[in-house]
Amino acid sequence: MKLGAFSISLTVKDLELSKAFYQNIGFSVFAGDLDKKYLIMKSNNSLIGLFQGMFDKNIITFNPGWDENAQKPSSYTDIRDIQNKIKENGISIPNEIHENTSGPASFIITDPDGNPILFDQHI
Repeated sequence: MKLGAFSISLTVKDLELSKAFYQNIGFSVFAGDLDKKYLIMKSNNSLIGLFQGMFDKNIITFNPGWDENAQKPSSYTDIRDIQNKIKENGISIPNEIHENTSGPASFIITDPDGNPILFDQHI
């Protein structure tokens, strides 16, 4: 099962301050919009999303159908197949994707310690 690009989405208090901090440790702006209060920072194949005022908690994120450069890989596991495998393994998915759909979709699960994990397919 290919989960896609991995990143951590951080809830930040001051987007400009966080941007400067991560730039100082080797990240650069890859995507996002300061006016919309979010940036995606990249260092080699490491991704960190900075989000001001959007989330209550930090979120682990997987993007099926994307690599770390936001490009479609030659093969990937569709998010609905990932959802089915997770369900088969006994993990509850409160906001399931309808199986008769295709294209972009997302769902969130929570690990045993309450950490949200977002699966977010853009293609």
